Amino acid sequence: MTMPISKTIGAGDKVALDAPIFDPVAFRLSDEQAGIIAQAREIGQSVFAGRAATYDREASFPTENYRDLHRVGLLGIAVPKKHGGLGANYQTYALAAAEIGRYCGATALTWNMHVCSTLWSGPLADDLDMDTEIRTEHERRRAVHYRRIVEDGAIYSQPFSEGGAAAAGGVAFGTEARPVEDGWIVNGKKIFASLSGHADYYGVLCTEIEEGEKASRRNTLYLAISAKSQGVSVVGDWDPLGMRGTVSRTLLFKDVFVPEDSALMPRGVYFQAAMRWPHMFLTLSPTYMGLAQAAYDFTVRYLRGEVPGMPPVKRRMYPTKQIAVAQMQIKLEQIKSTWFQAVTEARANPSKEQVLRAYAAQYSVMEGANELAALAIRTCGGQAMLRSLPLERIYRDSRCGSLMLPWTAELCLDRIGREALYEAGETDD
Repeated sequence: MTMPISKTIGAGDKVALDAPIFDPVAFRLSDEQAGIIAQAREIGQSVFAGRAATYDREASFPTENYRDLHRVGLLGIAVPKKHGGLGANYQTYALAAAEIGRYCGATALTWNMHVCSTLWSGPLADDLDMDTEIRTEHERRRAVHYRRIVEDGAIYSQPFSEGGAAAAGGVAFGTEARPVEDGWIVNGKKIFASLSGHADYYGVLCTEIEEGEKASRRNTLYLAISAKSQGVSVVGDWDPLGMRGTVSRTLLFKDVFVPEDSALMPRGVYFQAAMRWPHMFLTLSPTYMGLAQAAYDFTVRYLRGEVPGMPPVKRRMYPTKQIAVAQMQIKLEQIKSTWFQAVTEARANPSKEQVLRAYAAQYSVMEGANELAALAIRTCGGQAMLRSLPLERIYRDSRCGSLMLPWTAELCLDRIGREALYEAGETDD
């Protein structure tokens, strides 16, 4: 259930809310969608924005934000309504995440890792092939995970990267799960593992390997491993350029026993999803859609003399500033249009055109957010680089997006070019 933020968080006086990134009327959203997205925007602007600088400076995890997400129901945004969640679909989640990313990039990016555990095991899995017995067992298992989230505020993460080609889908994951009675023994390592040391459960992608078998992508498992399990440890420092509040340290698994009921997807379903539901890998992008909007918002407020804590000095009368804002507006609208279409098309078995558009949307958002932030800095001038203002953090956070697997900017370009020129199975031989 959701509750008004002013009653659950003590955010103080109501603030004048920013206009939504995607106007519900113009983008034909339902009233229910608009309400969920507005709730994300309100908590982002009235609560998360004021904490973002501290999390960034200290490279500390936004624990307080997660308590608030739980209180207002957004921790279970994609949990089906019958399990106590908001029942949001892919598009609704993406638009809500963009609103949170607008005010705190690290919170939005880590929230994505959490929400994907429910998106992937929920509406995405519902689109995939399972026989009745397997689907019934999956429904029973995922209800346990959903109950933890909705009732207890449990946080799930999604450690993905291992330093090789596995995260990009090129080879099997190096983290291995060997079957034993009533479960698996897991060994491996995940790097850049967001929420490390702060999640209650790690949604780990690993390769199931029977004795004498070779690793295969087809045997990928998606397991929820309790952070309290013996053999789970977090190592290394965390002092990056941007997205500092994600606390993405290295996660180690040493002979960790994982019971069967910890599976977030049945055997074979993750591989099926990776082949048939490619938009599952687009969920990092909402954060950067929000950052793109944030860079534009700051520039307009700065030139109008409306930035809180600064003298009300207007700079909007200079033609060079006006042209820069026009360029930013055009760039922002191009990004919004492509990205909105892509997240709206998310489904099983998309067409070739839709997959290419998803790659293009990912590239446009991840690169475009930083391009807008760079133009904002040039337009606003030296004052904009002060750490007391959000623009320099927006710039650093936005620079990280194009580096993120599984769809880095380079991989998007490579796949667009190759898949546009070749049909499936086609070669030059």
